[in-house]
Amino acid sequence: MSFRKPSFLNRWRRLQNHAEKKTIIDAKDPWSTLSLKEWLGYRDLLYFLIWRDIKIIYKQTVLGFSWAIIRPFFAMLVFSFIFGKLAQLDSEGVPYPVFSYTALLPWTYFSTVITKSTNSLIGTAEIFTKVYYPRIFAPLTPVVSALVDFSIAFFILALMMLIYNIVPSSTILALPLVLFLLLITAAGLGIWLSALAIQYRDIKHAVPFLTQLLLYLAPVAWSYSLIPKPYDRLYALYPMVGVIEGFRACLIKQGALPWQYIVPGYFMAICILISGIYYFHRREIFFADIV
Repeated sequence: MSFRKPSFLNRWRRLQNHAEKKTIIDAKDPWSTLSLKEWLGYRDLLYFLIWRDIKIIYKQTVLGFSWAIIRPFFAMLVFSFIFGKLAQLDSEGVPYPVFSYTALLPWTYFSTVITKSTNSLIGTAEIFTKVYYPRIFAPLTPVVSALVDFSIAFFILALMMLIYNIVPSSTILALPLVLFLLLITAAGLGIWLSALAIQYRDIKHAVPFLTQLLLYLAPVAWSYSLIPKPYDRLYALYPMVGVIEGFRACLIKQGALPWQYIVPGYFMAICILISGIYYFHRREIFFADIV
């Protein structure tokens, strides 16, 4: 059997076809950060980051999972003494310990997420400067891992409701709606702060002050009914107001949901989340150079 060498014309055509193949590198779409296909490709890494975050919290600790209860429980004791006993703030007919703990439960989750998300990119710099993965996984990891503490602390609330003989009404069915508002609020602010903190390192020092300020602005120790009528609509733009009052309405109060706070809260939380994702994507290409 004999083989013929390709003719000069065939070789020329092959060269032309090869030359016509072009690789075009273009700017990524601003919302490619949310690419579901890319997320599925790196889902194992996301699971690993979440599991690592959970293990770090309780590794080599004496009290273990008790820390999930200690923070909101002791804060409830302090609030009950200062605001409930000394200041005698109105708790709308609900025992003040339950009234304050129901608000401290979502607040503790919120403050934990934004604190961890702020430092998430700085803490994983040795990873994303060497290999590629969706960088937004870093600030989103605490949003999921902090749910473990939230679930453990929720059992204490259920126990307190049993002790004080508080039975939730049918509004408890809306609890997932309020919980989702909490998640997107924490995620949106966490994404914003993580992108800012990697460029401006003083952000991580300002976060404790920010969380303390947001705590006193939220109706944790007091009821939203204290807000004067002309300002209640503006106050409703603070998403944690809808979260806290939504939790109270679903679990310990009898009556309708405070839609006047939940709806504006959703609007503002979605705005924070969308703008945070957009800003994160715009700054993402500079993270490895800045860190």
